[in-house]
Amino acid sequence: MMKAAIYRKFGGPEVVNIEEIPKPSPRNTDILVKVLATTVSIADHRVRCLDLPKGFWIFGPLALGVFAPRKKILGMDIAGIVQAVGKSVTKFKPGDEVIALTGANFGGHAEYVCLPENDPISLKPKNMNFEEAVTLVFGGVTALSFFNRFPIKSGDEVLVNGASGAVGTAVIQIANHFGAIVTGICSGGNAKFVSLLGAHHVIDYKREDFTKNGETYDVIVECVGNASFERVRDSIKPGGVLLLMITDLKGTLSAWLNSKKSGKRITASQDKPLAKDLVSYPPKLGR
Repeated sequence: MMKAAIYRKFGGPEVVNIEEIPKPSPRNTDILVKVLATTVSIADHRVRCLDLPKGFWIFGPLALGVFAPRKKILGMDIAGIVQAVGKSVTKFKPGDEVIALTGANFGGHAEYVCLPENDPISLKPKNMNFEEAVTLVFGGVTALSFFNRFPIKSGDEVLVNGASGAVGTAVIQIANHFGAIVTGICSGGNAKFVSLLGAHHVIDYKREDFTKNGETYDVIVECVGNASFERVRDSIKPGGVLLLMITDLKGTLSAWLNSKKSGKRITASQDKPLAKDLVSYPPKLGR
């Protein structure tokens, strides 16, 4: 048996309870990981209380459950130690310290989790403890899944809307690594933090609307949900990119048409996360 954080109905944090459930057993190509660290991400929040972007309430229950959650254990990322492996596993062995993205399968908020060895899994960086290493996963893989399609180039001017969140902080560091000039949008209280991560400029969204200051950018990365193409079109340079890491149904469906009409590249879709997105450091963009 093992302990897990279980939710059997949708709602606020109070619907989550610690329960004893059977410990999973690895199949032929699975690894069993003892979880030593995980996170509670915005995705966990949205799924737990069905707080979905506008329009997705139509499809959300079909994927997540109509009357009760399909996946009763949340947690999209883990850091831990491999306890056992299936007989066909070749990439990992018991005792390996790993980080992994469980993704839409969730399951990270438990003492143990089984993962196929070909999932986004990597050995934990040796210079980081489990609590530090797990923070790389959700935001880092999400950022790279977009940047693999639209690589950042040295000298690009990149704006990150929602710069202090899990994804935004990863975007800042990756863009900075590739030589971009980064502007972070966040609250004034997070300005110093965002600067320390590598943002060259920081705008407090409570004091200034970045869409009205006349500045334009090669890439705008939307991590909040309030920077639609209609709002930011004049802030994107000709031929520039809008990466909608979160958007509503309208933004998703209109991305292709807006791209064709404007000559600016807009996407709300990301590549499938791969193990290389965790293994590669420094990251190598493109696939």
